[in-house]
Amino acid sequence: MAETLPDGIAGEQKYAAVAAAAADALVGLDFDGTLSPIVEDPASARIHPDAAATLIALASGVKALAVVTGRPAGQVVELGGLAAIADALAEVGTELYVFGQYGNQRWSGSDRVVVGPPPPEGLAAFEAALPAVLEEHGASGAYLEEKGLAVGVHTRQLPEGTAHRLLPAITELAAEHGLVIEPGKQVIEVRAPGMHKGNAIETLVAEVAPGAILFGGDDLGDIEAFEAVKAWGRSTGSPTLLVYSHAGSDRGPLADLADLEVDGPDGVLELLRRLTADAAQL
Repeated sequence: MAETLPDGIAGEQKYAAVAAAAADALVGLDFDGTLSPIVEDPASARIHPDAAATLIALASGVKALAVVTGRPAGQVVELGGLAAIADALAEVGTELYVFGQYGNQRWSGSDRVVVGPPPPEGLAAFEAALPAVLEEHGASGAYLEEKGLAVGVHTRQLPEGTAHRLLPAITELAAEHGLVIEPGKQVIEVRAPGMHKGNAIETLVAEVAPGAILFGGDDLGDIEAFEAVKAWGRSTGSPTLLVYSHAGSDRGPLADLADLEVDGPDGVLELLRRLTADAAQL
């Protein structure tokens, strides 16, 4: 069962409004921590084993599904088995969109090509200088995840607090090369400025023209998406539901923006199954 936040009654009311408009709804979800459990090695992440069946069952009751992630779009399509899910969704006339690299890349079930810009200027020079900065701060064991348009500095295998300690130095180095940082749970991502998940939401709204939006995420990189969904709901008067996929004791800043809180990917999928059942009764 979804764990409601302190204003959970309002959250349940928002859920009911989205469920009533499910046939016109856009359901957007982050990948890591939302559809996929967080793991120490990002390369070993896989979509939750129940996710495919849950998304396919939901598809016939909503207007569109989207995965909006900081990972490269092609990588998350592979890790999530999203091409096969897109095939199943196409049979019921529902499109699957994938926005990767915080919206810099996109892929869809109807157009199976990843589209995106070249790597940002300055990224190669930043990566060349990064090992020396990590060594200087006692973090040479950090795992560097190459993302094509960005690089992630993962500290899950280092002492707790390492990412926080590295943040000023990496922020300074990124700025020297015209880049920005996106801090997360034991990870610092460095990428080009000007693109975030809120832009992806705005693009989806323009293309899908939904009558309701449910968006689920778990980390700082989802803040702009939450804010974009809230702004769209206010401007249109349409129902929205923001879902915080949370596991552990540190609830983080998304808790202040979310309407409902659920217990990690298991809770996300339980909520989506509930939405599928409720939409079928309308």
